[in-house]
Amino acid sequence: MNPAITRRGLAPLALGAMAAASLGARPAKAQGTKHFRLGLREDPDILDPTLARSLMGRIVFASLFDKLFDVNERLDIVPQLATGHSWEDPRTLLIPLREGVKFHDGTAMDAEAVRYSLMRHLTMQGSFRRGEIGTMETIEVVDPKTVRIRLKEPSAAFLSQLTDRAGMILSPRAAEAAGKDFGAKPVGTGPFRFVERVAQDRIVVERNPDYWDAKRIHLDRITYQVIVDSTVRVANLRSGTLDLVESVAPTDVKEIQGSRNLKVAATDGLGYWGITYNIGNGEQSRMPIGQDVRLRRAFDLALDREALIQVVYEGMFTPATQAVTPSSPYHIAARKVPARDVARAKQLLKEAGVQAPLSVEIMVANNPEARQVAEVMQSMVSEAGFDLKIKAVEFASGLAAAVRGEFQLYFSGWSGRPDPDGNSWAFLHSRGPQNDGRYGSAETDRILDAQRQEMDEAKRKDLYRQLWEQAVDKDQARSYLWYIKNIAAHTTRVGGFRPHPDGLIRVQDLTLS
Repeated sequence: MNPAITRRGLAPLALGAMAAASLGARPAKAQGTKHFRLGLREDPDILDPTLARSLMGRIVFASLFDKLFDVNERLDIVPQLATGHSWEDPRTLLIPLREGVKFHDGTAMDAEAVRYSLMRHLTMQGSFRRGEIGTMETIEVVDPKTVRIRLKEPSAAFLSQLTDRAGMILSPRAAEAAGKDFGAKPVGTGPFRFVERVAQDRIVVERNPDYWDAKRIHLDRITYQVIVDSTVRVANLRSGTLDLVESVAPTDVKEIQGSRNLKVAATDGLGYWGITYNIGNGEQSRMPIGQDVRLRRAFDLALDREALIQVVYEGMFTPATQAVTPSSPYHIAARKVPARDVARAKQLLKEAGVQAPLSVEIMVANNPEARQVAEVMQSMVSEAGFDLKIKAVEFASGLAAAVRGEFQLYFSGWSGRPDPDGNSWAFLHSRGPQNDGRYGSAETDRILDAQRQEMDEAKRKDLYRQLWEQAVDKDQARSYLWYIKNIAAHTTRVGGFRPHPDGLIRVQDLTLS
């Protein structure tokens, strides 16, 4: 690493002015109304559980949609709209449903609504849930409060998939009426119902008076406020304009800890940050780095993960070599963080017949942290013979561009799932809906399909060892850089906040004094 690289301080900000401007016009607060204001670091993508793929969207969904199952702080699977489950055989899952639940439009949540929602997740064009529940063969309405799901083959991951968006149940009436526009006015069974959305600014929800678990809801209104700069989010928190922020930059943690009126809640997450290489998705994949694994390996070897974490994140994150976090029983501890090797990187460029400097473009979200990561990478890889160009785009626009293949390298994060399949299949399988680089390997597909069916923990873990050896060590389809740490902060007026490893903000039990 160039010794001149140090953490760049943020440009001086007129924080008071920026904080006020960031909030824009808001609905007036009614007398006595518990109006909770939650700061998001990015504008969510579409508010449709079938078509969405962002963490910010999942945070908003936590107020709008219930799922068949949820996970608690220990990552145990617990019933939500379901009241339990039983496996009639290794391929047949019986799910009884909660009585007396209504959608926000007044229609009943029943077995037919569950059948409709899961089939929509499975079959709708553009669905990001298809890969998550693709083992589902049929879903049968047994009676109004029971469904039976038959799988094509046994699945170690299927039940876990129903704890997130694939398990979210939406109003059939509203979905049929709206079609692909359902995300403009989503209708679920959650504790809050949709009010309005102003792009790049805010999403507003209000309390659902008919919520089945109303005793746990103590807020009347929530405004999800989009503020991309962590320093500005913290300024709004200090001023009392926000009550909670879902993400705080490590560089802001000490300031918050020094305040009597603010609290930090940090947990190890389930996901990772890394680089996706465009190997087979459109014109950009035909650039040299997409076509030659030696160039991708050279780029990876030019990176110093530890230094990146120290420079940008105050050393708070842990370097990664795989998509499964150290807390998982499927983590391969024997995989060591690759040492930076500029000499070997240069040699690989030479072996590939490339004349340095090789021009490469990386797409990142347009926020200070992501840009700083890219700038430090830029300095690192230049020493190995890469001329790294940075393309900063609005977050949701970047997701759409990635699907279209409009990138060479894409720096992005994944919030993670309790089961390792949720961190791997969708991104590395040739049919994976989030395989933006269109990486394809028959051996990788075989391993990913096999781990889904393997019920023995030790054998499944060995399949994950094989997966990283193939997809990373041999093919360099991705560069895993570090594991996520969820760092939220809130004012002392907030009660009942329980951080979860998945990074979601559950609104149940939240209070505001």
